[in-house]
Amino acid sequence: MTTLEPVPAAAGIAPKAAPASLHDLVLQSLDDDQAQEIVSIPLEGKSSVADFMVIASGRSTRQVASMAQKLAERIKHGGYGSVRIEGLPAADWVLIDAGDVVVHLFRPEVRSFYNLERMWAFGDQGAA
Repeated sequence: MTTLEPVPAAAGIAPKAAPASLHDLVLQSLDDDQAQEIVSIPLEGKSSVADFMVIASGRSTRQVASMAQKLAERIKHGGYGSVRIEGLPAADWVLIDAGDVVVHLFRPEVRSFYNLERMWAFGDQGAA
């Protein structure tokens, strides 16, 4: 008989009950860092990508980069494992993949150009 040993969160895998608490940590971190226009889109049951997508803006590339780095640190120290970050050098659009929560941080001009909120909106629009 084979038994599976649980893998600790420190090994880089978040616990199963973590999506809601990870989501709360992300929102609190962005609020603490004075992110602007924070939007959370629930994806559970609608996408296999993640349970939540969070979109926020920073006033400058420096603020966007700082928010991304601090968020990654807080997630790791919170026991949710390591995150993957894309776009940090330019910091116009930074994607943080924390597993069950995907975070997009933008400069305002870039955010309005890509308009992810509209792309991921569910249920409110009628058939075209």
